[in-house]
Amino acid sequence: MKEQYNSEQIEALSAYRYQRAKETLAEVPFLQQQGYYNTAINRLYYACYYATVALLVKQGLNPGTHAGVKQMLGMHFVATGRLPREIGRTFSLLFERRHSSDYDDFAYSSAEEVAELLPKAEAYIAAIGEALK
Repeated sequence: MKEQYNSEQIEALSAYRYQRAKETLAEVPFLQQQGYYNTAINRLYYACYYATVALLVKQGLNPGTHAGVKQMLGMHFVATGRLPREIGRTFSLLFERRHSSDYDDFAYSSAEEVAELLPKAEAYIAAIGEALK
């Protein structure tokens, strides 16, 4: 979000990002069923990333990087108690797992890993949805 937006545009962008989060999350069961576990991890992370960006945008925060999104989530929402610590832990875990599955050599995610992370991502996105209200 490099430009200055008015309140109506901010609401629209936030809603778009949150909708994108839900759509991305909906891709995961298909990927899981097909055995695309690394891609499923990627989509779990991005679903939570999009939801987080929706929250940050709505607050007028403009992270420039994925690490910035993680930092701003922690600083403005977890550390202040506006969101539970578990939310921060979930995002950090997905951040690391996605990075590893996308970039590390010989990193293979498993069905069990996806099964463990899917409900965490669902809870994360629901919590962000509540915070957006």
